[in-house]
Amino acid sequence: MDVRVGVRVEGVVQGVGFRPFVHGLATGLGLSGLVGNDAGGVFIEVEGAPDVVGRFLNGLRADPPRLAVVERLTTTELDARGRDGFAIVRSDAAGQRRTLVSWDSATCDDCLRELRDPADRRHGYPFINCTNCGPRFTIVTDVPYDRPNTTMAGFEMCGPCAAEYEDPADRRFHAQPVCCPTCGPSLSLLPAPPSREGPSPPERASLSAAVPAPAPMAAAADVLAAARAMLADGAVLAVKGLGGYHLAARAADADAVAALRSRKHREDKPFAVMVPDLAAARALCLIDETEEALLTGPRCPIVLVRRRPGTPLADAVAPGNGSVGLMLPYTPLHHLLVTEPVVLTSGNVSDEPIAYRDDDALERLGGIADAFLLHDRPIHTRTDDSVVRAFRGRPLPVRRSRGYAPEPVPIARGRPVLACGAELKNTFCLTRDGRAFVSHHVGDLENYETLRAFEEGVDHFRRLFDITPELLAHDPHPEYLSTKYALDQELPLIAVQHHHAHIASCLADNGVDGPVIGVAFDGTGFGTDGTLWGGEFLVADLHGFERAGHLEQVPMPGGTAAIREPWRMAAAYGVPDDLPVARRPDWTTVAAMAHRRVNAPLTSSMGRLFDAVAAVLGIRDRVNYEGQAAIELEQRADPAESAAYRASINGTDGFTVTGADLVDAVVADIHANVPVPLIAARFHNAVAALIVDAAARIRDTTGLGTVALSGGVFQNMLLLERAVTGLTAAGFHVLTHHRVPPNDGGISLGQAAVATALSS
Repeated sequence: MDVRVGVRVEGVVQGVGFRPFVHGLATGLGLSGLVGNDAGGVFIEVEGAPDVVGRFLNGLRADPPRLAVVERLTTTELDARGRDGFAIVRSDAAGQRRTLVSWDSATCDDCLRELRDPADRRHGYPFINCTNCGPRFTIVTDVPYDRPNTTMAGFEMCGPCAAEYEDPADRRFHAQPVCCPTCGPSLSLLPAPPSREGPSPPERASLSAAVPAPAPMAAAADVLAAARAMLADGAVLAVKGLGGYHLAARAADADAVAALRSRKHREDKPFAVMVPDLAAARALCLIDETEEALLTGPRCPIVLVRRRPGTPLADAVAPGNGSVGLMLPYTPLHHLLVTEPVVLTSGNVSDEPIAYRDDDALERLGGIADAFLLHDRPIHTRTDDSVVRAFRGRPLPVRRSRGYAPEPVPIARGRPVLACGAELKNTFCLTRDGRAFVSHHVGDLENYETLRAFEEGVDHFRRLFDITPELLAHDPHPEYLSTKYALDQELPLIAVQHHHAHIASCLADNGVDGPVIGVAFDGTGFGTDGTLWGGEFLVADLHGFERAGHLEQVPMPGGTAAIREPWRMAAAYGVPDDLPVARRPDWTTVAAMAHRRVNAPLTSSMGRLFDAVAAVLGIRDRVNYEGQAAIELEQRADPAESAAYRASINGTDGFTVTGADLVDAVVADIHANVPVPLIAARFHNAVAALIVDAAARIRDTTGLGTVALSGGVFQNMLLLERAVTGLTAAGFHVLTHHRVPPNDGGISLGQAAVATALSS
């Protein structure tokens, strides 16, 4: 006797070919029934012999589509109807929205084959996609995920595309962004508008003059050929991508890269580089298996990899840095445009959010780009490229955005929470039903434009996932714009101390509640005592924390000026006047400021200790981007050096680590003419050793054997590797990040996890 079963599938099951997959699975097994989308995910009714229905249910779990994530599958028994055939039915938008929106996926192999096939009707079409790849999160305006609820709504499908869309046997069956040269988005290449700062230099005017008149889609190949020619001639090109605009320049052209730096007002911060394929990536960089998997996977982030010596990249691509941010093309447009290494950096002026609306891009990037390669498919959600490193076979996120957001992180169930994140590298987080929806990278909340992007993002996530928060979690720093936003809302508030949020983020990232020994090292965070923390040893779980120890506090002469000018921290640590760093004309004044603690707030920041050592070694006395001094200090360290300095740990109940011991050891080695790479390595080894020593001290009093490492300092791969190695050798279980960044981009997840725990 046949049975009929109702199936509810929740997870990332819309926009990923799940209904066609169900249709094919059911018809292949000879089952009848139906499948459809609704606000909760996918609903199925299936009827047939019990053993065959069982095989169907096993198939749903075992072999879902490439981009699908089946989080929950529930079944109910229904009365058999004896009907024939299996149908995809109309979507139902009613009910609470529990479905998950897929992240944007890199172009699949099938689409690439069509893109390169002269006989295919989509040959050379820059917007080719199917159910296995293409835009998702960046084009979704609402759920259910159907074409009217995307920015493809304005493109009416032509007959051939509609036929593919309706054919259950076709790869584009119910692929919402399906399109072709006849009915889909089109390219254009426009000259840059006149600069508001005066006439363009002659060379830029000549490049703009080479831009052809806007052409119909049939001439996309001509548009792309003209764009490639401009790049080859040294132009800076603004390119409308998946989640916003990029600025592109030929990576081997020193003049073009220098022009991009000058116009973008980005002095030293490394540029990302897109290469046409994996062979080109290997020619430029040393790539291990994990890095290769990240580069070639469907998420296709920027991967920070080691640069090969003597590669043809311009020095200005990544000044003073032995690594480079590498990525492969992830849209058909990029595959067609990039035939050699190209700098591809966010389309903005430094410190502004990435441009994603055409009028805004033409306005803000007109003084930077020589021409604009754009298209007429709107971007709904501004989304930067993600950045990751590889650490011990897993990704270590640096910036979590395109290709990852809005994939949720599992979290304990509790009241819905909106966590507002930090000031720098901001993300926000909304929770519901055991899922934490960490947003795409918003950026530094230091101007109105970024704050507006934050507010728009919160509203979009609330609507998209049908979340009405009942609690607001925020950083206690009174001047953070994210905190001020929280205070303006009429909801109960939970303030989560910055470094507790870091450790809670690492716990949530690993699905652990604690308690643990938490090591939170970063640049700055508002402490419970009103001082600036950043070198913290905590005993923490999701409900609270105790400050077991910290780096000894020192003054920050000039306050935030000491972040921009690391030499000030050298003065705060009292290095002798015979060093080159002390020859500045204002050294005596700043040293006195530190000694008298005038305009010199106290800090326990590990980031500032790294700054001091970088300045003492003459590596960097003024930074042009966050963390520059520490990054360059890591770059100079000799990884073969095993010797380490020692820092004393004083006290038992609330111990302090004497960072001045390490500075004094650095100075002694300078006087002994020890090479800088050895000194830099010994300092890194010393910090790793003090982590192990401090953790052992805490274990002796608490019995805890798990250590969680979080905070921006742990983006330093040399330090992270040495610390994990030392802790493991000492018998500790070590937690590191792999879903969200250890930097402030992960703070919102930690805030959400704490608020959920406290409200449960």
